[in-house]
Amino acid sequence: MQPVKSARALVAQRRSSGNDLILATFLAMTAGAANAGGFFALGQYTSHMTGYLSQLADNVALMDWKVVFVSALVISAFVSGAGFSTILINWARRHADRQQYAWPLVVQGVFMVCFSWGGIFSSEIGRLFSLACLCFIMGMQNATITKISGARIRTTHATGMVTDIGIELGRAVFGMVRPNAGVQADRHKLRILLQLVTAFLLGGIVGAIGYAQAGFLFSLPLAGILLALGLPGLVGRKQRRRKNGDRGAA
Repeated sequence: MQPVKSARALVAQRRSSGNDLILATFLAMTAGAANAGGFFALGQYTSHMTGYLSQLADNVALMDWKVVFVSALVISAFVSGAGFSTILINWARRHADRQQYAWPLVVQGVFMVCFSWGGIFSSEIGRLFSLACLCFIMGMQNATITKISGARIRTTHATGMVTDIGIELGRAVFGMVRPNAGVQADRHKLRILLQLVTAFLLGGIVGAIGYAQAGFLFSLPLAGILLALGLPGLVGRKQRRRKNGDRGAA
């Protein structure tokens, strides 16, 4: 039962910063793997919204409306995922507060299962469905960990994390050159950023190998990770309610 209790603690209403980091590390790994999966299965990276915004602008100017449509679809799916995660968390706060972070992870797992079906679609519409599904998941995940950590952590925004690493390294170098200037690197923040970027990278390597070998079906292990993180929080809450109800009847 220890793994189940640990999973419940990771998505509990009250968590430690350590639990936030553990959960973020798991999510960064799955994000890296899913991002690699988007490239190997669909030829598209799915967490790089900056690139899609640039692609959208470029192809509006070139009047390549097919590429414009795909770029707009990807951005809309990502934004919709982030918005849906926020709605789900706020709904759960009012109706099932101890499940507010478990629900988004379970829904992401279900959508990842849906993404694994992308292999049965050989048409262009099927590929667009798979791409939109994965971008929706990415948006949900980024919003979920952002809400959980109080906007301190984002697992799919590698550009921001790498930028923050550069800032902290710059502060460290400046502090060594000018020790009396009072500028120092935040080593704790730097360690967290390095851990998350490493997790994203390792997840990408595993995802690249997995999707190259198994195709869309490699989404199922990733779905399993998300469901394993979220389901114990839902099941445990229902069991506690049932027990409390039995005690009240007695």
